[in-house]
Amino acid sequence: MSETRVPDAVRWGAPVASGAVDGRVGLPGSKSMTARALVLSAAARTAGSLADPLAARDTALMAAALRALGIRVDTTNEALWTIEPRPLSGPATVDCGLAGTVMRFLPPLAALADGRVDFDGDPHARKRPMGPLLRALTALGVRLDGDRASLPFSILGSGRVTGGEVTVDASASSQLVSGLLLSAPRFDRGLVLRHVGPPVPSAPHLRMTVDMLRATGATVDDSRPDVWEVGPCLADGRGWDIEPDLSNAAPFLAAAVATGGTVTIPGWPARTSQPGDALRGLLDALGATVGFGPDGLTVAGTGTITGIDADLSEVGELTPVVAALCALADSPSRLSGIAHLRGHETDRLAALATELNRLGGDVAETDDGLRIRPRPLRAAVFDTYDDHRMAQAGAVLGLVVPGLELSDVACTSKTLPDFPDLWAALVGARP
Repeated sequence: MSETRVPDAVRWGAPVASGAVDGRVGLPGSKSMTARALVLSAAARTAGSLADPLAARDTALMAAALRALGIRVDTTNEALWTIEPRPLSGPATVDCGLAGTVMRFLPPLAALADGRVDFDGDPHARKRPMGPLLRALTALGVRLDGDRASLPFSILGSGRVTGGEVTVDASASSQLVSGLLLSAPRFDRGLVLRHVGPPVPSAPHLRMTVDMLRATGATVDDSRPDVWEVGPCLADGRGWDIEPDLSNAAPFLAAAVATGGTVTIPGWPARTSQPGDALRGLLDALGATVGFGPDGLTVAGTGTITGIDADLSEVGELTPVVAALCALADSPSRLSGIAHLRGHETDRLAALATELNRLGGDVAETDDGLRIRPRPLRAAVFDTYDDHRMAQAGAVLGLVVPGLELSDVACTSKTLPDFPDLWAALVGARP
């Protein structure tokens, strides 16, 4: 992967920790829950609301797309968004940005609109896999115009989708399943969806989709492996309480591990379907002390980071920050089950190998992951590739690598616009 040259004025000097990092970090709502709640509310019969949602680029794009389809989405009160369902209609244009949730959750909903709905996004979004979803919609009788494998494309909605049975290979992303399931209750016959192929990654996200569908009153049978059966249902809207985004907790908790400090994330749910909850076990395996109680989740670094052999297939989004900690460990690590990360916001496996090696590390790609051999790291410009998770990984490394700069930190606005300020407050640096 070639280096991206960025003007010096855009670079962000990663703050260096002067000692052990200690603090509390309150996080905004889960992107995954916010996106699903918006779609389910738009497909409901009556008005709904989201308490403590995430206001970030991905969710702003989702809200704008729903408005384009005719839904009233009021985000004036940042703590309580309201959604008023209305008949879905085109013509409409959906800007997906780099958001997989927008490009995969909204085409099935747009198929229920009366009229044409055009989809496009950022340049790299056109490389993200969409073919299985679009082929499934075609098999369900939805008319499409344009590319049948990726953005851009158009949904030629007729106001209804018959539904029925369809097969999809969702091995590239669990979102290919979730996108179909979220709108399935509105299909005339519901949906029987079968996955055929290698295992679907990020299984916790599928559990989240099923749990949230059931919370609306929809009937979902997932008792058979790789089969989801959703009955037709026109549910009433409801109030959604959005949990803190646990995946966005990763860099802050990693700061404690990297510096031998202590960080608490308040409001950590006792039970959740968020993949970020796996941080408890991962950080424990890396050598940290992890405690959970009424005050939230607290992680304390011990001054030593232990290499791990971990299958991250269910929690791929945690890979960049975990890889950063592995590069600082006292023994080698192997991260596996994450071949699908090559189709994320960037090719995250190639990006991590390139940037960690640029800092002096010893990282090699495998068929389905990374092998990381810790080496002394040196200052350099850490390219973020417009990827929020890469920027978070670079910030963690910058705590202990003086002089490290990120090519861009603004990309963290995708899911956490306040990241630079939260980070500076935690590590005691100027915002």
